[in-house]
Amino acid sequence: MRIGYTLMTEQSPPRSLVRYAAQAEEVGFDFEVMSDHYFPWLDEQGHAGYAWSMLGAISQVTDRVDLMTYVTCPTFRYHPAVVAQKAATIGVLSGGRFTLGLGAGENLNEHVVGRGWPPVNVRHEMLVEAVEIIDALLGGGYVNHVGEHFRVDSAKLWDLPDERVEIGVAVSGEQSVQTFAPMVDHLIAVEPRADLVEGWRQAGPHGDRAIGQMPICWGPLREDAVRVAHDQFRWFGGGWKVNAELPGTAGFDGATQFVRPEDVAESIPCGPAVEPVLEAARAFAEAGFTDLALVQVGDAGQEDFLRWAEKELLPALREAC
Repeated sequence: MRIGYTLMTEQSPPRSLVRYAAQAEEVGFDFEVMSDHYFPWLDEQGHAGYAWSMLGAISQVTDRVDLMTYVTCPTFRYHPAVVAQKAATIGVLSGGRFTLGLGAGENLNEHVVGRGWPPVNVRHEMLVEAVEIIDALLGGGYVNHVGEHFRVDSAKLWDLPDERVEIGVAVSGEQSVQTFAPMVDHLIAVEPRADLVEGWRQAGPHGDRAIGQMPICWGPLREDAVRVAHDQFRWFGGGWKVNAELPGTAGFDGATQFVRPEDVAESIPCGPAVEPVLEAARAFAEAGFTDLALVQVGDAGQEDFLRWAEKELLPALREAC
């Protein structure tokens, strides 16, 4: 299983994320993924820089690692024709190292353009139409589209990478697997569910990457790591059906006011030990995931985490998974 590093735009300032990206490549991570947010989940996180500007910078300070959005919503803040242009440009800048990860989005980020937040079935319809547009544009040539949700008038991407940008879509159940597996290249999921991977491979004619993500909170003292994880990541346990609907940081703060530090520590490996991380990662490997991006929770201590990952975590993960 390939091990990746998450560039978490919600918890670190832009210049730091570019520096972490270069360091993550140096210490041996196989790939890097970047979130694409307009808001942090909680005020305590305190950041939300523009992912695509940072990806352009990161493409120039890295040489080896694959890059990916995890994930971009191509239906509200961004028109899908513009997402295709951004993806193609990062593909060129990175020398073909970029994968476009897409998802149906969260109210937290998409409400800012004032278009409202429709029910989930409409959001999935919009994502299907957006994927069709993006895929057509990445294939080259002029594209016209008149759909229920989007129009495209004689669009063409004038700068395309030598190798076509591949697309992954975030899925959470059988319906989304059956919808998107025939359309795109790779599966994206945040739960180690074998049924998702098996269903995807049966339904999809394209690539076989299954790309997961897992938060951890490394630190020399476990009690301090638990405190950081609670402060920064207590929103995580709400699940995506909840997380997609809340409109702002105040909503997430209210929804998590009764979450205790020990509750967070039950789902996020915390502290200096390697084995809890290995145990959580094995669940993804056993479910058939080919790639796993780690999220080190909190901005403080990222560089210490990367040094620890080089010496202890990455060798242990490669042996165990």
